[in-house]
Parts: sequence; C-alpha cells; structure tokens
Amino acid sequence: MARNSLGLDKSPVDTRVVVAMSGGVDSSVTAALLKEQGYDVVGVTLQLYDHGVAVGKTGACCAGQDIADARQVAERLSIPHYVLDYESRFRAEVMEAFADSYARGETPVPCIACNRTVKFRDLLRTARELGAEALATGHYVRRVQGAHGAELHRGADPSRDQSYFLFGTTRDQLEFLRFPLGDLPKSETR
Repeated sequence: MARNSLGLDKSPVDTRVVVAMSGGVDSSVTAALLKEQGYDVVGVTLQLYDHGVAVGKTGACCAGQDIADARQVAERLSIPHYVLDYESRFRAEVMEAFADSYARGETPVPCIACNRTVKFRDLLRTARELGAEALATGHYVRRVQGAHGAELHRGADPSRDQSYFLFGTTRDQLEFLRFPLGDLPKSETR
C-alpha cells in the first residue's frame, strides 16, 4: 500500500488524526484539509484559562471566544470536537515557570514551554488515548523524514516559519506530529 499524505501506510479513511484546534484560521484549515482528504478527524481544543474570565475574549490562546470558534468550525466540518481542561497543567508548567524565569531576569517565551509540555507531551498522550495515529497542528513548519527519523524543518513561507517555537520538540514527538500547512504560504491558507 502506498503512503498517505501524512506518511502513514494506511488509507486516509482508516487513519484517525487528532487536530489541535485553537479556533484560528490555521488550525481550522488544517482540520478542513485533512477532512477533505478523507481522514477520520477529531478536533481537540485546550482550555488553558479560566473559562468564566475568558468568555468573549479573543486573542487569548485557547480560551473564551477561541473555544467557541473551534467548536463552530468542527460542527461545520461534521467532526467530533472535545474541549480539554488543561488550565492547571498550563498554570504549573507554563505560567509559573514563566514568572519564575522572568523574576530571575531571563526573557522566557511561554509559547515554547507550552508546546514542549502541555501540547506535545500531554495533548499527544491524549491523542493516542483517542486512538489517533497522528496529532496535527496548524504550525508553519515541515516534518521531513531523515536518515534517522523525523526531523523538524523551517516552514516553506519564511515570513510565517514557526520552527523557533518548536525547537524543543523531541524526535519521539515528531514521529507522531504532522504539520499540513508547512509547505503552504499564509496567503494560500487564507
């Protein structure tokens, strides 16, 4: 059997993919592309902030209006959608570490810590528990199969490349991750 577009030896219809849906255009297009290609897509959104405080707020990654937007996209695509309460994990693994680092005079980047822990450790585990064979995100990076396994490469669009935010991704995580937008310019995604 030929490899599917995600590099797996299965037909798309027999391949479950969990898509991390933030509510934004990139993750929404990722879910739509995979659904269009025939994959068994499951949308997952992380609630990282107190939902009561964040209701109606936009631009606060994984909270408030973003969760409602992701849910609406999932409904339009007719895919299952789950909201996972990762608020306490996010606070402990990202926000408290950020505050401690900042207090030491460092310049931490919370998105890097979030990707390394909450998203690509905890969410990856949950994706496997849901029976997925891959976790896809809307990041503009490319996953290339190298001589020693999966490698992280810059996105094709240099103005949107997000490899810096994912530099801490392990080889084991990369084996499971997929980035369908990595070869696209943002203009095509929109």
